[in-house]
Amino acid sequence: MPLFVKTPVEKMTEPYPRRWWALLVLCLSLLIVVMANTSLIVAAPDMTKDLGLSSSDLQWVIDGYTVPYAALMLVLGAIGDKYSRRGALVLGLLIFIGGSVMGGLVDGTSLVITARAIMGVGAAVVMPATLSLLVAIFPRAERAKAITAWSATSGLAIAAGPLAAGWLLENHAWGSTFLMNVPVAVLGVVGALLLVPPSKAEGMGRIDYVGGLLSIVSVGSLVYATIEGPHFGWGVGPITAAVVAGVGLLAFVAWELKHPNPMLDVRKFTERPFSGSMLAVLFFFFGTFGSIYYSTQFLQFVLGYDALETGIRLLPLAGAVFVGAAVTAKLAPKLGVKLVVGTGMVIGTAGVFLLTQIESGSTYTDFLAPLLLLGFAIGLSLSPATDTIMGSFPEDELGVGGGANDTALELGCALGIAILGSLLATSYKDKLTDMVGGHLPAAALDTAKDSVGGGVAVAEQVAKNPQGGAEQAQTLLGAVHESFAHAIAHTSLVGGIIMAAGTLIVIAVLPSRKHTTKPGQEAAAETTAEQTETVGA
Repeated sequence: MPLFVKTPVEKMTEPYPRRWWALLVLCLSLLIVVMANTSLIVAAPDMTKDLGLSSSDLQWVIDGYTVPYAALMLVLGAIGDKYSRRGALVLGLLIFIGGSVMGGLVDGTSLVITARAIMGVGAAVVMPATLSLLVAIFPRAERAKAITAWSATSGLAIAAGPLAAGWLLENHAWGSTFLMNVPVAVLGVVGALLLVPPSKAEGMGRIDYVGGLLSIVSVGSLVYATIEGPHFGWGVGPITAAVVAGVGLLAFVAWELKHPNPMLDVRKFTERPFSGSMLAVLFFFFGTFGSIYYSTQFLQFVLGYDALETGIRLLPLAGAVFVGAAVTAKLAPKLGVKLVVGTGMVIGTAGVFLLTQIESGSTYTDFLAPLLLLGFAIGLSLSPATDTIMGSFPEDELGVGGGANDTALELGCALGIAILGSLLATSYKDKLTDMVGGHLPAAALDTAKDSVGGGVAVAEQVAKNPQGGAEQAQTLLGAVHESFAHAIAHTSLVGGIIMAAGTLIVIAVLPSRKHTTKPGQEAAAETTAEQTETVGA
């Protein structure tokens, strides 16, 4: 066998013999693009201090990655289908490397946000390519197993990002959390050339670039409005973005319905397995990322764990993901997608509701059960949902399928952090104002209300001030902790209600195993059934 794989998958007469090694490369590539989102959670305090970031700056350092990531995946997945899925993977990793190097070397806020945006573009190329290559390489009898491994990697990255970043931050500056991506991405490029065979769609028509542009405008505007509006007020910018998103979505649907070769056949949303699975992915990552976003802050700012200690304490979530993935491999073929995904959503919702019990005296133990439940829920349900989504697309649209799945995933992350993060900030601000509003100078109160990190910093300054002292500082710190715990409990209640509503919608939309398909859907149904039956093979 040659060192570099040159034979396209489409021309192979037998299953690719090194497909499991190829899966390792695909999972490794997926790992770093998801870790780039989660590692910043523990690096944010150091970046804030070093760069003097405002709350708005920090939000856009985080979400500068999210906007291009979510907006471009559908289009770039289709381009990968058309020209080269492996080429897209390699190109995306190279762009990701460029952004990571830039982010690790610059020291200005705008440059860091730019670097994050470049990384987001790279991730938008990489992520759908990993899923479309997986489905192209593996025969139908093995796809469900491979997708289970892919899905488990997404869950692992949620905990691995903070752990790896925390370990680096013990002895290095925050820039190291960008640079850690580089050797892994280089390994991914080499592995792709050595182990991943070329693949592209055969007989694919012209790309619907108008539909692609409309999807970029719609999703990008929606993510921007979701991030900017709840956090910084519904001014002209967010309102305009929301209107553009709504108009763009209507235009996208109208265009796709009449186009002979649409970017995304929106009629698929009338198919209950597809639409139910898309909603499940969105709601899962809404609840998980939102909960981890504020739970991590509590571990750092209230319980006083450093970055590494925080990362270590997220490991149970990763372990629970793998347990859930192992269980779904046994249960999905027997119980069907609806029961497994629905059960997972119920478990995940319970995990979010448990966080309503958080109070100022809570310890890490109080976060352990929610983390375990959320991790198990992801492992149990993400694989069957993703398998169903990918099974809804023909072989020449695998990149579009991967882009659709990943857009739902990333949109869920963005909505979770933006909506729940905004509720958290508002609740914290109101509670702290009630407790100490008349006891602090206006400037100090504004800083303390901005974030729990700002509140802790003000308390430290009060302790150093001769007019303040240790007793006043301790009183303020207690108020900050109580306000933030109150905010977590309140936000988790709202988040749990949203998750519960989402669970009911998903259960209502997903068909039972006995659901009959329409005449044009038999082939897709047979494909999905064949994949599901072989999960435990």
